[in-house]
Amino acid sequence: MTRTEAEGAPVASEDLARALAAAEAELDALRTELEETNRGVLALYAELDAQAEHLRQATELKSRFLAYMSHEFRTPIGAIQSIARILQDRVDGPLTEEQEKQVRFIQTTSAEFAEMVNDLLDLAKVEAGRIEVSPDWFEMVDVFSALRGMFKPVVFNPDVTLIFEEPVDVPKLFSDDRKLAQILRNFISNALKFTLRGEIRVSARRFSEESVQFAVADTGIGIAPEFHGAIFQDYSQIDSPIQKRLRGTGLGLSLSKRLAELLGGDVSVESKPQKGSTFYVTIPIRVTPTAADPRTLS
Repeated sequence: MTRTEAEGAPVASEDLARALAAAEAELDALRTELEETNRGVLALYAELDAQAEHLRQATELKSRFLAYMSHEFRTPIGAIQSIARILQDRVDGPLTEEQEKQVRFIQTTSAEFAEMVNDLLDLAKVEAGRIEVSPDWFEMVDVFSALRGMFKPVVFNPDVTLIFEEPVDVPKLFSDDRKLAQILRNFISNALKFTLRGEIRVSARRFSEESVQFAVADTGIGIAPEFHGAIFQDYSQIDSPIQKRLRGTGLGLSLSKRLAELLGGDVSVESKPQKGSTFYVTIPIRVTPTAADPRTLS
């Protein structure tokens, strides 16, 4: 080895040592930064957990409040409906034409009030995860028959006809018939509110090998395309002359959407202004175990 090479060796070693020291320092800085980031992430998770717990408690309180409110409201609503029914049946004597009109108004208003209370309570239960799906085998004709009997006394407008079509190629369903009936009931109630003349047609058909689709079609005022998505949101109401004179919470369609999702299905709408609307709910013929298992919903 020459003298120049010997002198160069220590210099190269010193450079390598400095490079290693710089790399070690950079690694330490990165390690420190990573530890700080991890602490920040843990703190963020802790904050998110705390917020989630606060939200859960708030939802629980809201659910309890609405349950209490519903219980307190149902008693006077039931009394009003009973008195109106007695008057309508003329138990205490005949009614004049004006009195009969006022009694019908009381019946309609109390029914709307009861519907609001029930929608609020059911929506709170869904949000709190306290709605259970109770599936069983049932025939669709039985559900239609029950709905027909339910709405027969409340179709007061002689210019509107409520028609239930025979189900087309619809097999027995393994689902929650009460939840399905509630969805269809909300659709029909909305159709009755916004249809001044014509007809409301309720139907069911086989949609695919594994699903069935139900439709409630009306000849009412219709809905502009820009509102189709919003109507399924909580408290959503469309600005229209009819809407302004009708009371409601705007929860019926939102609740229907959530109930359909619990049954493993979905909802949709087709509508044009002044051309009527058709609301659909599509559910599986057999509800999936995930949707039906109460442990996943309570």
